[in-house]
Amino acid sequence: MGAAAAEAETRTPVEDWWRGAVIYQIYPRSFRDTDGDGVGDLPGVLEKLDYVASLGVDGVWLSPFFRSPMKDYGYDVSDYCDVDPLFGSLADFDAVLVRAHALGLKVIIDQVWSHTSNQHPWFVESSASRENPRSDWYVWVDARPDGAPPNNWQASFGGPSWTWNPRRRQYYLHNFLSEQPDLNYWNPEVQDEILKVARFWLDRGVDGFRLDVINYIFHDRALRDNPVALYDHPPLMTTRFQRHLYDKSRPEALEFLGRLRALTDSYDARMMVGEVFDEAMLERQQEYTAPPHRLHTAYSFFLLYASEASPALFAEALTAWSGAAGWPSWSLGNHDVDRVASRLAAAGGGAHAEVLLAVLICLRGTIFLYQGEELALPQARVPLEKLRDPFAIAAYTGGSGRDGARTPMPWTPEGASAGFSAGAETWLPVDEDHKPLAVSRQEADPASTLGVTRRLIALRRALPALRHGRAVVVSAPPGLLAFERGQGETRLFCLFELAGQEASIPVDAGWAPAMTLQGASIISAAVNLPPYGAAILRRETGAS
Repeated sequence: MGAAAAEAETRTPVEDWWRGAVIYQIYPRSFRDTDGDGVGDLPGVLEKLDYVASLGVDGVWLSPFFRSPMKDYGYDVSDYCDVDPLFGSLADFDAVLVRAHALGLKVIIDQVWSHTSNQHPWFVESSASRENPRSDWYVWVDARPDGAPPNNWQASFGGPSWTWNPRRRQYYLHNFLSEQPDLNYWNPEVQDEILKVARFWLDRGVDGFRLDVINYIFHDRALRDNPVALYDHPPLMTTRFQRHLYDKSRPEALEFLGRLRALTDSYDARMMVGEVFDEAMLERQQEYTAPPHRLHTAYSFFLLYASEASPALFAEALTAWSGAAGWPSWSLGNHDVDRVASRLAAAGGGAHAEVLLAVLICLRGTIFLYQGEELALPQARVPLEKLRDPFAIAAYTGGSGRDGARTPMPWTPEGASAGFSAGAETWLPVDEDHKPLAVSRQEADPASTLGVTRRLIALRRALPALRHGRAVVVSAPPGLLAFERGQGETRLFCLFELAGQEASIPVDAGWAPAMTLQGASIISAAVNLPPYGAAILRRETGAS
């Protein structure tokens, strides 16, 4: 018995709700606006929870709704324990939590613990002088003799990771915007304070945390220069000029995860999913989920950064986790990357998007589905003058960047805001191409992508082998992805045509379709797949 199986056997199904779950990501700013200001809010989340529950998902992940000056749209927190008035109040959040639980939905919330806003009271105090109770809560370093920053580290949004503070006459570290100073986790008081924040929300009843860039919480204490990265041509942003060996993914971060895990596990049926952003994507994902003292699960950008959804991509993801001790999470899209329908499924339209949804739902791991993916929304067009995301603006080369995945959710095809808001203006414009794909229109069509999504999720819920079972990649002709899932006496054979061509693969007798897409069929001991078709086959065997 492997370490992962041994851990699973010591936990009850209730405690393990997250293992194999499908979780729906809500980006509150763009989900539903109830007060007409053009920005989504928590009452809007509450209003649409019945729709989320109708998808059959197990829970929701709420992107940040905390007090923030919104320099990075909520990922620059100025108060971890309060709701920004833009989104509502703590009472509104409590109402969301109560209703979600009544619908059988778990609620996990974003926690941005690597850094704060520069308007957070902790930083305001820390930056005031070198002698105050929080003077060492952030990473302060003297300049080099020539006034230069202490090393060559480059921030993810471009430019040096260091900003000069005239009052302290020192540089402070920020891995992202200068308005997002990094907390100093070498200081035990910082760790203790973050644990207090976690307790605040756990006591309030949340079911878990999504931990933003959790591998960034520690930096190399010696402040060594990062080595130069190899590249064929100059990268888009200066951060790609170097390998980030010393400003993230430091071993000390794993020790703090042990403290977080102990706290989380002291509550019933809670979980943590980490966002682990690193060049060693799958390796780091496994490192951060190794039981029993690290995260319950984590996702990397292995699938999120893919530009082609080839069979080899998914086969590598599954094979890399075969026999691993931890538990993976997978997503094809979120608020940080171009939408799946444009990034990975542009060649085959709706059928292509649906087969990729089928692949995602059939993977071994915990699945995250970003709002709008169930509608096959393409990347929205946002003109330069209407871009809001600082990274989209800084990295502008003609596309809409992250803002193209953050535009308002289309609920109806009518009106300027497609049912998102009663206001005259929305914080980002609604793309006209999204309106024909609106929820109300797809609700009326069982054959729509929304209908396909519901059937896929229902199948995963109905088949423990799909939710929890082992996964083994099977050799298949070019363009086909094939793998088996299995648990107990149930075996599943999952086949997906990803190249846009008709394909056929022989199968043994005894397989019966559990679900097919695009008219896939079994004829004469062979599965016949149309372009972007899928077949999930089932058979019952002796105990395995």
